[in-house]
Amino acid sequence: MTSEELTGIAKTSCDVLRQLGTEIQWVHSYVTGDKVYCVYIAPTEELIREHARLGKFPANRISEITSIIDPTTGELTPG
Repeated sequence: MTSEELTGIAKTSCDVLRQLGTEIQWVHSYVTGDKVYCVYIAPTEELIREHARLGKFPANRISEITSIIDPTTGELTPG
Protein backbone atom coordinates (compact mmCIF):
# COMPACT_ATOMS: atom_id res chain seq x y z
CA MET A 1 0.00 0.00 0.00
CA THR A 2 1.14 3.52 -0.67
CA SER A 3 1.57 6.02 2.13
CA GLU A 4 -1.47 7.89 0.77
CA GLU A 5 -3.59 4.72 0.98
CA LEU A 6 -2.42 4.05 4.53
CA THR A 7 -3.21 7.65 5.49
CA GLY A 8 -6.71 7.27 4.07
CA ILE A 9 -7.28 4.01 5.93
CA ALA A 10 -6.07 5.55 9.20
CA LYS A 11 -8.34 8.58 8.73
CA THR A 12 -11.34 6.36 8.03
CA SER A 13 -10.53 4.24 11.08
CA CYS A 14 -10.31 7.31 13.34
CA ASP A 15 -13.59 8.70 11.97
CA VAL A 16 -15.37 5.41 12.72
CA LEU A 17 -13.82 5.20 16.18
CA ARG A 18 -15.17 8.67 17.00
CA GLN A 19 -18.65 7.43 16.01
CA LEU A 20 -18.34 4.33 18.21
CA GLY A 21 -17.31 6.18 21.37
CA THR A 22 -14.67 5.61 23.99
CA GLU A 23 -15.03 1.89 24.66
CA ILE A 24 -12.83 0.95 21.70
CA GLN A 25 -9.27 2.17 21.13
CA TRP A 26 -7.03 1.48 18.14
CA VAL A 27 -3.52 1.03 19.54
CA HIS A 28 -1.57 0.49 16.31
CA SER A 29 -1.31 -1.71 13.23
CA TYR A 30 1.39 -3.80 11.60
CA VAL A 31 1.49 -3.57 7.80
CA THR A 32 3.00 -6.44 5.83
CA GLY A 33 3.18 -7.03 2.10
CA ASP A 34 -0.40 -8.25 1.82
CA LYS A 35 -2.05 -7.85 5.25
CA VAL A 36 -2.65 -5.40 8.05
CA TYR A 37 -2.71 -6.62 11.66
CA CYS A 38 -4.46 -4.22 14.04
CA VAL A 39 -4.28 -4.09 17.83
CA TYR A 40 -7.30 -2.75 19.71
CA ILE A 41 -8.41 -2.33 23.27
CA ALA A 42 -12.11 -3.17 23.34
CA PRO A 43 -14.54 -4.88 25.72
CA THR A 44 -15.97 -7.21 23.06
CA GLU A 45 -15.11 -8.81 19.74
CA GLU A 46 -18.43 -7.52 18.41
CA LEU A 47 -17.31 -3.90 18.86
CA ILE A 48 -14.17 -4.59 16.81
CA ARG A 49 -16.30 -6.24 14.12
CA GLU A 50 -18.61 -3.18 14.10
CA HIS A 51 -15.58 -0.94 13.58
CA ALA A 52 -14.52 -3.13 10.65
CA ARG A 53 -18.04 -3.14 9.18
CA LEU A 54 -18.51 0.62 9.40
CA GLY A 55 -15.02 1.30 8.02
CA LYS A 56 -15.41 -1.34 5.31
CA PHE A 57 -12.27 -3.09 6.57
CA PRO A 58 -11.89 -6.87 6.39
CA ALA A 59 -11.77 -8.53 9.79
CA ASN A 60 -11.07 -12.12 8.91
CA ARG A 61 -9.79 -13.15 12.32
CA ILE A 62 -9.98 -11.57 15.77
CA SER A 63 -7.88 -13.03 18.57
CA GLU A 64 -7.89 -12.02 22.21
CA ILE A 65 -4.45 -11.23 23.59
CA THR A 66 -4.09 -13.07 26.89
CA SER A 67 -0.45 -12.25 27.70
CA ILE A 68 2.31 -9.99 26.47
CA ILE A 69 5.96 -10.92 26.60
CA ASP A 70 9.13 -9.18 25.46
CA PRO A 71 12.88 -9.79 25.77
CA THR A 72 12.87 -8.77 29.42
CA THR A 73 10.34 -11.51 30.29
CA GLY A 74 13.15 -14.07 30.12
CA GLU A 75 15.23 -12.05 32.57
CA LEU A 76 12.67 -12.05 35.36
CA THR A 77 13.02 -14.61 38.12
CA PRO A 78 10.10 -15.80 40.24
CA GLY A 79 9.90 -14.83 43.87
